[in-house]
Amino acid sequence: AVRTSRGVIGAGKVGLTAAGHSTILADRLGFRLPITSYALQAFVSEPVKPVLDKVVLSPATGVYLSQSDKGELVIGGGLDLYASYAQRGNLPTLEAVVAGMLTMFPAFSRMRMLRQWAGIVDVVHDSTPVFGPAPVKGVYLNCGWGTGGFKAIPAGGWCMAHMIAKDEPHPLTAAFGLDRFAKGALIDEAAASGIAH
Repeated sequence: AVRTSRGVIGAGKVGLTAAGHSTILADRLGFRLPITSYALQAFVSEPVKPVLDKVVLSPATGVYLSQSDKGELVIGGGLDLYASYAQRGNLPTLEAVVAGMLTMFPAFSRMRMLRQWAGIVDVVHDSTPVFGPAPVKGVYLNCGWGTGGFKAIPAGGWCMAHMIAKDEPHPLTAAFGLDRFAKGALIDEAAASGIAH
């Protein structure tokens, strides 16, 4: 069962897919995940006339930009440099991201930012998600995607459904189990994520 603020929900199987908060839930279940949670900030500018029709990423600065249909630039960069659950982010990261943006597009120097936020991401030291049965019977893990989870959600959801239905990992995710840390069978997927951090 899962205990919520609205009561208990009975379930034969439970998927633990809480991204940056997966470690908190795992602690409550009595096991530890090899995940560190960081804030990942993003910013939105005032609306401007169309200037970008692609997502632009600079590996040198770790900054990426795209433009929304409303004309706002959506800007992001690297993780905050310390573990945190604070969704407000920090000023040094904001400064670094804006400096990286201006390195790419000096013409944006007078642009105003409308809002900023931070999401909590779950980072595993081998840059590979944790995907498989938990040490608690009936609980299945799908976490540790770091900053690349949004790109992997369709495949991750398909493999999670397979694992819950068949009570075994999908062949695509069989090597990503929590047991790989005890076996020393780490997988370095940092290059596959296509991100600068």
